[in-house]
Amino acid sequence: MRILIVASMFLGILCCAEDGKIIVSPFAGQWYSGTKNALEKEIKSMMGNPGGTAKIKPRAFIMPHAGYAYSGKTAAAGIEYMKGNDFKRVVILAPSHRASLPNVACLSGVEKFRTPLGDITVDSAFEEKLMQNKLFIRNAEIHKSEHSAQMEIPLIQYVLKDVKVVPIIIGRLNDESLKSIADTLRNLIDDKTLVIASSDFTHYGPSYDYLPFTEDIPENLKKLDMGVYKFIEKKDAAGFMNYIDKTGDTICGEYPIALLLEIVPAGADAKLIAYDTSGRITGDYTNSVSYMTIMFSKPESSIFSEDDKKELLKLARKTLWYYMNYKKMPSLDDLKITLSPAMKKEMGVFVTLHKDGNLRGCIGEIFPSRPLWKAVMAQSINSGLNDYRFPPVELRDLPSLEFEISALTPPAKVNSWRDIVIGTHGMTLEKDGHSAVFLPQVAPEQGWGLEETLSHLSQKAGLPADAWKEGAKFTVFEAVVFNEKDFSKK
Repeated sequence: MRILIVASMFLGILCCAEDGKIIVSPFAGQWYSGTKNALEKEIKSMMGNPGGTAKIKPRAFIMPHAGYAYSGKTAAAGIEYMKGNDFKRVVILAPSHRASLPNVACLSGVEKFRTPLGDITVDSAFEEKLMQNKLFIRNAEIHKSEHSAQMEIPLIQYVLKDVKVVPIIIGRLNDESLKSIADTLRNLIDDKTLVIASSDFTHYGPSYDYLPFTEDIPENLKKLDMGVYKFIEKKDAAGFMNYIDKTGDTICGEYPIALLLEIVPAGADAKLIAYDTSGRITGDYTNSVSYMTIMFSKPESSIFSEDDKKELLKLARKTLWYYMNYKKMPSLDDLKITLSPAMKKEMGVFVTLHKDGNLRGCIGEIFPSRPLWKAVMAQSINSGLNDYRFPPVELRDLPSLEFEISALTPPAKVNSWRDIVIGTHGMTLEKDGHSAVFLPQVAPEQGWGLEETLSHLSQKAGLPADAWKEGAKFTVFEAVVFNEKDFSKK
């Protein structure tokens, strides 16, 4: 069932803009507190973990957008995880409850949004890049009274400073439009970009013309909501859409969520952070809206402490020095290295050597087949002595070398080269018995876009530059990258 619905118990009101450059929230004093002090207190009261969770690197969220009295605590459970991260922008994918927007994504075109917490700047340069796709349009009037994107802004302001926003109102999309918009977003989103899909979930009751059951309503609502979450957890956009078609589930952010599932990194972990219903909050299930906050996070990013990274870098350097001196693999006792649990985890790894800022050697193993510390020892020797592109390192070279370690997540197959995200993914290409690999940091360091990266990857595999366009198979992985240079500055 496809209907335009208002996703909370509140009435919409008109909003205003100043000279067309600023959209002033019409929801202050209505959907959330109307003054700075009161709004700060309201958001603080909704948050359950004052200490934050800075070790987790979220990539994206699905968050509700009803009035804070209803969905505020569910949404606040997500912003806990944003604290302590250095995002430059937040892209908000939000549904249209009022305007009909077939097969387009609507940008605001304004300079700022204003809430009681102050002004937040729109990333106009990012918008300009999006506008190169004809399916993106600009219309401030549509954004003025649409709550789905604006309800996320005070939450972002509360936990992220000096960040810009890119609110995008998403219309109803066919498969072709969904794919085109997803491709454009995927190619622009990097590690400094957080994505929020704004959506409430099941809208149950006569007010929403949706009564699939009339008994055991709380239990059946949860069963319905958890059924759709299973597809979100697997990042299965097609399965998600099919579930809605099959059940008629009234999820207002159907298309923003589908877009998110198309662009979220293949290796990202999905986790349900919070779940609630307005029926539970009010004690009345005659009409009820479900709320979920779901986080997609970068895997493995927090498994290494600073001491772990230092020890692994020390292990790499000392192993190469010992092997070059004694012509045999050292023991841990020889090197006076103590292993932490993280260092014993099976992971793929590459060891990279630089000299005066230039590559001097890089060899590794993609698939996790042995403890990380053993892989680091082996690949430090290979990078120093067995990279055919360079002469073997000599002892006198060691002091001037800089060691870098890239610990890898397991590789995952992707259906298309379009699923690769520059700045996030390392990648492998296989075709006609040829193969090659790039680490995630290669393309950003070289300033390459996706297609240029794939051309270089094809050539590295010994294939023509355009070989990636047809018949090639790709896998992607992510990496936790750390360098001796990172610690020399501390």
